[in-house]
Amino acid sequence: EILRSGGRTLIERCWGRYVALLDLGAQGARVLRDPGGALPCHLLRHEGVDIVFSWLEDVLTTFPQLPHPRVDWDALSAHLAFGELVGRETALQGITQILPGEAVTLGSTETRGALLWNPAEQARGPTDVDPEEAGRSLRNTVRACVQAWASCHDSVLLRLSGGVDSSIVLSCLAHGQTRTRITCVNYHSTGANSDEREYARAAARQARRDLVERSRDPDIRLENVLDVARTPTPPPYVGRLSSHIDAELARTVGATALFTGGGGDQLFFELHEWWPAADYLRLRGWDRGLARAVLDASRLGRVSAWRALRLAIADRLRTRTPPLDICSHWTLVTDLVRAQARRGGHLGHPCMAAASELPIGKLMQVQQLLYPAGYYDPGGRDDTPELVNPLLSQPIVEQCLALPTYVLALGGVGRGLVRRAFATDLAPETANRRSKGGLGEHLRLVLQRNLDLVRELLLDGELVGRGLLDRSALEAVLAGSMRSEERRIGKESRS
Repeated sequence: EILRSGGRTLIERCWGRYVALLDLGAQGARVLRDPGGALPCHLLRHEGVDIVFSWLEDVLTTFPQLPHPRVDWDALSAHLAFGELVGRETALQGITQILPGEAVTLGSTETRGALLWNPAEQARGPTDVDPEEAGRSLRNTVRACVQAWASCHDSVLLRLSGGVDSSIVLSCLAHGQTRTRITCVNYHSTGANSDEREYARAAARQARRDLVERSRDPDIRLENVLDVARTPTPPPYVGRLSSHIDAELARTVGATALFTGGGGDQLFFELHEWWPAADYLRLRGWDRGLARAVLDASRLGRVSAWRALRLAIADRLRTRTPPLDICSHWTLVTDLVRAQARRGGHLGHPCMAAASELPIGKLMQVQQLLYPAGYYDPGGRDDTPELVNPLLSQPIVEQCLALPTYVLALGGVGRGLVRRAFATDLAPETANRRSKGGLGEHLRLVLQRNLDLVRELLLDGELVGRGLLDRSALEAVLAGSMRSEERRIGKESRS
């Protein structure tokens, strides 16, 4: 059935992390990447031969005769503007990305794939949803997926921040819920919101699981970035700065996987905007539930009810997809990057071409979910445990995409629906928590301790040389960091 359907049956009846290679006989071979897209999948064509791979270093080692791919500077400009590239193009010339849910037939003169799973289509769900029933169904789906992933391992390390998402994952793996051994780890550092041990301890007590606490290392040497693995789609490195600690701890407890709560913000709608009011008006019109939706949206977006209603009406009158606010929060890129990003429509995800009819909140949720979570450790460590983000499982993603934003943000609260669904499973401190942890203070300290290297790499590097980063803006920022470090050193010497 999978072969007869060209892979569609695999997507419809199974889920997981996979790249499927299908022999379709006379029709050729087909490569299918799962809708979750956690495992990278790239395609390189050389002298008529298609090479499909997930780890570029393997290709360069196995085929030393291949010419090393060159940087695609236009794509890299888009990377600076938007973050990770989500379309078929990558930051290296001649290497394309097979998208999550896409099937590509190999051997054809022009390699073009077909999206067998389209997130924009998944987002066209029912508009009249019973929140109680939706919450029960979502809870059952989350529990089933998390426990299914856990069943693949005898021992798992869970990165427990103490936030709602990681605590939900832990509640599904509480004592008595799985045979897998679960060890939680919490990372903390100084700063206003960087120490969440109080919440992590409450969650671990509630689930009756062991918790290991580790301080973040402020002495990380950023020169290690020079040794990261080469890849066509550069990932964010911030979340993997502690991978060596993960590896050591996993080895100690015999864990073969590292679970996280990654993806919950996008899935469960922790987006503090007025969009749910606009979504309600567009989908259901001027019925008696609109007033409630507007009040909830004003609370969620932290605007007045009148402003939420005005914005919703303005959105109801729009006929085109709202333009992206390109680089508005990026002060270090140049106008050249902004201009290239505006021209780089071909670098986007093809599903967005058909997403203009979606309500604005659902459209933005789809955009947020187009970025697959990383899989490999950029440092290429062989002892790093397998990274699993169970909340990004296909059944959970499909269910959250199908639910209207005004249901997901029930009561005008971020993650409102899932909070209510898991209320009895979470510690009260977690269930009622509204704050969110961050790494700002820690990252500032790491930057300050690596300023000489950062100045060398950025001010005299290729990105400045090619006019992609604004050198004067960089100098101002780094000078401010230098002054902060000097004040810190002076304070320590006086004490």
